[in-house]
Amino acid sequence: MADLILATDDTGAPEIFASLQGEGPSAGTPVAFIRLSRCNLACTWCDTAYTWHFEGDNRPHRDGVTFDRKANQVAVSPEKAAAKIASLGQKRLVITGGEPLMQCGPLADMLAILPDIEVEIETNGTTKASSHVDIRVDQYNVSPKLAHSGNPAELALIDERLDFYAVDPRAYFKFVIASPADVEEVLALQKRYGILPERLFLMAEGTSSEALREKQQWLSPLCLKHGFRMSDRMHIHLYGDERGT
Repeated sequence: MADLILATDDTGAPEIFASLQGEGPSAGTPVAFIRLSRCNLACTWCDTAYTWHFEGDNRPHRDGVTFDRKANQVAVSPEKAAAKIASLGQKRLVITGGEPLMQCGPLADMLAILPDIEVEIETNGTTKASSHVDIRVDQYNVSPKLAHSGNPAELALIDERLDFYAVDPRAYFKFVIASPADVEEVLALQKRYGILPERLFLMAEGTSSEALREKQQWLSPLCLKHGFRMSDRMHIHLYGDERGT
């Protein structure tokens, strides 16, 4: 049985913790979180770059910081990860990253030990869950990356994957918005893939309350205009841009 490769918290322990979901349709819900390491994309504004931007990775990131892989990754068996999650006493589990669907094998093994927990997966929408993972998923939070992320469209926006999620009733779409022009790109994607507006969230990009509030001033009327939902980042207001929150 293969290990899961997890991100670490500030103490070097695996990043498994209880908190309130801060984003999307489940915002405010008490949950357990597990953050997996590794990602197949490289967003220039990524706020969890410690899951992928390791020393020797020359892909650009606005902070210009790279991380020591050994200090920021830890291998954990599915059994130990499941035991830690169970000990948190939550009814719902959010699996996040990085890109968690890069590790479907050990994820399936972990979920098999947690049969009574609701499962929410946060994904960039370029990957597909294995059947053994998919059967356990109650909700997908799909966050396709727009042009301002710095990822080439041929890597970030894959027709087959987005078509799949657009017709899955478990899937919600959450787009990170840095400027009003980004909403035009969202509108084009919504039309192309037939995404229902009530399943589409716009979320301001930012890692401080001030940055979020500034963008939300012009983002909220755009949500109203187009019938989209707006997602805050509640954990930023509560805890700041910190690991394990």
